[in-house]
Amino acid sequence: MDFDFQHCIRCTICVANCPVFKVNPEFPGPKQAGPDAERFRSDHEASIDKWIRLCSQCKRCEVACPYGVNPAQIILREQVRYGEGHFRPLASRVFANNYWLGTVNSIIAPLVNMLTPLKFIKRVLNVFGISTYIPFPQYRVHSMNRSWRWKGRRKNRKKVVVRDLLASLGLRVIIPKQVCCGLPALGNGDVETARKFARKNARILAGYIDRGYDVIYTCTSCGLVLTQDYPGILNAPDGKKISENTYNLHEYVLKLMEDHYIEPVFEPFHRKVAYHIPCHLRASGIGYPAARLLEKIPGLEIHILEDNCCGLSGSYGFKRSNEETSAKLGITSERAIKDVDPDILMSDCGACRMQLEHFSGIPGFDPSEILVKSLKNFKAGK
Repeated sequence: MDFDFQHCIRCTICVANCPVFKVNPEFPGPKQAGPDAERFRSDHEASIDKWIRLCSQCKRCEVACPYGVNPAQIILREQVRYGEGHFRPLASRVFANNYWLGTVNSIIAPLVNMLTPLKFIKRVLNVFGISTYIPFPQYRVHSMNRSWRWKGRRKNRKKVVVRDLLASLGLRVIIPKQVCCGLPALGNGDVETARKFARKNARILAGYIDRGYDVIYTCTSCGLVLTQDYPGILNAPDGKKISENTYNLHEYVLKLMEDHYIEPVFEPFHRKVAYHIPCHLRASGIGYPAARLLEKIPGLEIHILEDNCCGLSGSYGFKRSNEETSAKLGITSERAIKDVDPDILMSDCGACRMQLEHFSGIPGFDPSEILVKSLKNFKAGK
């Protein structure tokens, strides 16, 4: 494998930007866990660095590095190697198969939503290494795929707001039959499951791209997997094609506006917003397209908060072993939000919103929800 660890000059900028290093003394930081340790690793010897699992893969180290070294990628490959050579805890196995867990739980959503808040159930989950310091997300019987046919007959439309936003702008929206992007499996050391998901999605998405469609994502972490890991560590067929034709939702809307394909009119929306920037949006290298869009809304006061990681990092924060680290980082982010004294908080990442809503008590929104509230002549279910 061709690693770029030789370019590291040990300046420790990555360490200064590592949220886990700041709160967990057991993690030596991205420099030592990444390029420093890589100099002594061998594919012929077992991985022994147990602390490698403490990295949350926020990728702040990669954004900070002035020499183009990718510590997070080096660490990820070692995390996968460690997972292949050691027993993976039950929590890691569960979250690696989060797609199937979510599929089953959505079918029995009312029962799951009733049971997970119970103290007895929380104690059982804790025994198996699953953290319960924040409430689990609510499951719904009508997923985005299933809700396509409802056309507004349900009162709660948050789950389809993105589809409706694009449709209202005159775009034809297709929701392909797809599976998980593969990130939960990859992040929990099950690279084979991640590759199975990637291969299936790549086959489906490449077919649509060949027919002239663009691929749009709203989850910044999923987007990073599609654009970086499919052609990279997962080596998905047509990974490069998918990477080159995949766009962040707000990046795509801006592109359509700049090309004069659409000319949306925004009405005033008087709110003070604390906009928490997800780590993986920073790592995507596209700037903050949602912020550029929201600046066009009269009356909206936006405060961009980009200095802190929320700490949840997907399934990372739902493991008991990471609970203290995750909570400390969440509290730090919550303090930054409270300093703004906002009416609402906003983030592109659902996990970030979940964590920050829990600690701050301030309602969280996706940027698309704000756009929809302001978009003149918006019609849902179009």
